[in-house]
Amino acid sequence: MNGSLFQHMLEEGDYVPRFYAYYYKQWMNYEMPYHQHDSTEIMYMISGVCRIDVKAGDTEKSVILKKGEFMVLDAGVPHRLIVDQAASCRMLNVEFGFMESEGKTPSLRLIAGEEEEVAFLLKRPFRYLVLADQEEVYPVLKSLVLELDQRGTDGRMMTHALFIQLLVCIARLYEERERSDMQQSDFYIKRSVDYLHQNYDRQIQVKDVAAEVNLHPGYLHRVFRRGTGRTITEYLTTIRMEKAKMLLEQTDIPIHEISDYVGVGSRQYFHMLFKKYTGSTPVEYRLRKDRNAWNYGEDRVEDKK
Repeated sequence: MNGSLFQHMLEEGDYVPRFYAYYYKQWMNYEMPYHQHDSTEIMYMISGVCRIDVKAGDTEKSVILKKGEFMVLDAGVPHRLIVDQAASCRMLNVEFGFMESEGKTPSLRLIAGEEEEVAFLLKRPFRYLVLADQEEVYPVLKSLVLELDQRGTDGRMMTHALFIQLLVCIARLYEERERSDMQQSDFYIKRSVDYLHQNYDRQIQVKDVAAEVNLHPGYLHRVFRRGTGRTITEYLTTIRMEKAKMLLEQTDIPIHEISDYVGVGSRQYFHMLFKKYTGSTPVEYRLRKDRNAWNYGEDRVEDKK
């Protein structure tokens, strides 16, 4: 089996880490060719700064890794390290995969069952993950490498214990960051929704909402859809159609003016949207509501008899 963290076998069976490489390295004025591993790799930046390019299909992403940050790179992901001529960096690298447990130490499956943050991490596949250390990961990583240097890779108890500690530290950092991002996303979503409710009668676009909350339109689109299950345009349409229904039911505003009240400039487009949303044209909707109201009044008269 390969060394990816995201394999069904790890959830179903009992597997423990197997270490392939671990080393310190000072890099200066260096450009590494693209390569990939069958193992998961942790690259910890001890000092300096470097660039790591990661390929995903035909696209390439660049990550600037700074002191105190580290990257977890999944197995099979093409990547390369680049250190500018005027810069240098010192890194600690560890590459690991998995092997079947002999029952001496807890398996990855058992760890995930005990530590909800580890389960959270393992259920969210990534090609690479960059996190900022809180002075927790490096001491454990350093102890793990020292243990491997002195005792080897033969599945010793201390090695596995340090790996468990390392994985839990990384998982907690990841879960904390994701929770913080979600809270920030909720803030932007709430501000966006408030803006939509207050401006649905105007000709507004996604870029207007993004400007209001000081975010890039593309990023806001992703955050909003992830948080609400709908795009901003879909959400705005819902607000407008619900408002149109209320105006048709409870006011005498002429139907041909309703589109202006809800910010849809074209009456033809408004009619199309409304029928798609309700299954009725605005005229049919108002007539049906008027008929229901009249029937209701008639029923009240019958009751009095």
